Amino acid sequence: MKRIVLGIEYDGSSFQGWQWQTDKRTVQKSLEKALSKVAACPIRVFCTGRTDSGVHALEQVIHFDTEVLRDLDAWMLGGNCFLPNDVRIIWVKNAIDDFHARYSAIARFYRYIILNRPMKSALLREQVTWCYNPLDAEKMQLAANHLIGNHDFSSFRAQGCQSKSPQRMMHFIDVYREGEQVIIDLSANAFLHHMVRNIAGVLMEIGMGKKPIEWTQQLLEIKDRKQGGITAPSYGLYLAGVYYPERYGIVKHSIFEKLPKDAKRFH
Repeated sequence: MKRIVLGIEYDGSSFQGWQWQTDKRTVQKSLEKALSKVAACPIRVFCTGRTDSGVHALEQVIHFDTEVLRDLDAWMLGGNCFLPNDVRIIWVKNAIDDFHARYSAIARFYRYIILNRPMKSALLREQVTWCYNPLDAEKMQLAANHLIGNHDFSSFRAQGCQSKSPQRMMHFIDVYREGEQVIIDLSANAFLHHMVRNIAGVLMEIGMGKKPIEWTQQLLEIKDRKQGGITAPSYGLYLAGVYYPERYGIVKHSIFEKLPKDAKRFH
C-alpha cells in the first residue's frame, strides 16, 4: 500500500463544500471520481480541513492510499484530465513516513478578501466579499491583535461546531489594504467551524466604526457566540496553505515565515 500526497486548488463557488454528499456537487466527490478513473478502482481521499459551501482553496493538501502503481505525473495529469475546470491538482508527491494530511499539520493559513468600494464587482462577485462602507484597516488590525495567542474562541465558533474544545492557538493575523481590497491573513494550529468568517464579520464591523476596537477582547471574555458579530459570507474565504514539519518535505508557503519559532517545532 502506497500513500500519495497532492496539493489541490479550487473555486468553491459552485460546490456545496468539500465533504462528500450523495446528491450534491462537492470537491471530495469530484476528486475521488477523477482519481478512481486514473486508478481503475475506488480511491478515497483525506484532506487537511473541510471547507464550506462557497469557500475556495489556493492549496488544500490531501492524501490517499492505493496499491495501484502509477507515475506521479499520471496522478496529476490524468487526474486533471478527469476533473472539472474549477478544480486542479497542482502538485503530487509520495508520502514520507507517517504523513497524514490532517493530523500531521502544524498550522493552517487562511486568507479573507474584502472588496471595499461603492459598487460590486461583475468579475469577482463569487471570489470576494463586498463591503460598500469604508473600512479602516488599521483599526481592524488593532482589534485583531487581541485574538493572537492561545484563547477560547467560543464567541467565534458556529453554534453547530462539533469540535470538542474551543481552544485554539492563533499564530498571527495581518489586516492590510491593497487598493480597493482589504485582506485578512490568519494562521492558527487549527480553526473551528466558521471561525475565520466570524472573525472577519467582527473585524468588518469594527472597521466600519460600528463597534470599538476592544470588542474582540470582550468577545473572548464573554465566550458566547450569540454576542458575536455576523458570519461573513463564504465567497471571500480561501484556504491558502498548510504548514507541516520539515521531515515531510512539503513545500512551504512564504507566509509561514511569520510563524513564531515555537509553532514550527516538530510534533
